[in-house]
Amino acid sequence: MKSRMNINEAEPRIYHAMAIADKHIKEFDIEAKLKELIKVRVSQINGCGYCIDYHSNDALALGETAQRLLALSAWWETPFFSEEECAGLKLAEEVTRIYQHGVSDETYEQALKLFGKQGVAQLIFIAVTINSWNRIAIPVHMVIGVD
Repeated sequence: MKSRMNINEAEPRIYHAMAIADKHIKEFDIEAKLKELIKVRVSQINGCGYCIDYHSNDALALGETAQRLLALSAWWETPFFSEEECAGLKLAEEVTRIYQHGVSDETYEQALKLFGKQGVAQLIFIAVTINSWNRIAIPVHMVIGVD
């Protein structure tokens, strides 16, 4: 695949805005590995190879295991993820696929029970932000190691 453009060179304000979002996400109380799992899973759903690679490497650097990363596309079929991780991943998937059925009451209530209002707000923002990154990377064909 050939990169169509370096969007940061074309319009640096886009990266600046996204960098501010990423800075806030780093400060959230959500466990760091879960943040990266959400970013990888959402990127899998959206088909963003650049972001899958980027956030898989970030997850590995945090001590995430290859086994869990390899199982992430079917997390609900494995015993590898905690109740909190399952709830966060489920919420992120439903936010990503918002066009299908929105976020179910069951998913929302489970996340609320485990994370509280602030945590749910943070999880939603993590999902929204990585969806935005995916929607930047995919149209311009961001290439791993190039952009």
